[in-house]
Amino acid sequence: MRPPYVVFNNLSAAPSHDSERDQTLNHDHYADAYLRDVLAGAKTIAMVGASPNWNRPSYFVMKYLQTKGYKVYPVNPRATGEEILGETVYASLDDLPETVDMVDIFRASEAAGEIADEAIAHGAKFVWMQLTVRNDEAAARAEAAGLAVVMDRCPKIEYARLCGELSWGGVNSRVISAKRRKLA
Repeated sequence: MRPPYVVFNNLSAAPSHDSERDQTLNHDHYADAYLRDVLAGAKTIAMVGASPNWNRPSYFVMKYLQTKGYKVYPVNPRATGEEILGETVYASLDDLPETVDMVDIFRASEAAGEIADEAIAHGAKFVWMQLTVRNDEAAARAEAAGLAVVMDRCPKIEYARLCGELSWGGVNSRVISAKRRKLA
């Protein structure tokens, strides 16, 4: 059994349950409110698998998140000490200068288990697994430790969709508004 859906009403406080939206989390479909809560609750992100190669998805996701005000720490043992988009690359979560709110996993599903365990030990609040990355066992461990988990989604895409930015390009974001929206 998965832990109940967690809502962050006060981002500086511990997670609290909202009985109106309390439900068992379904990792095949996430409520927009859940994704908003995760994105609003994270200010610092460790991007595990960040690439210094400008044409890799992790590079432009990192760049996008930086433009939205997130502090993103690239984590890649093969590029340790280099810089990606003005940020020093770290070998592991243990090497980061601060505890991050979210760990964004840009690695294969098989590697997500170990990274989720590191995120738990690190003290992160959220584990986000990128598109095509899904590890239900890792998600269960993270949720049991109190972390919110998102799998097989991209924070760049979800942020843009929830803010209505995707609709600017003609994509149906399921958000109807004549005004530019803010995430939180």
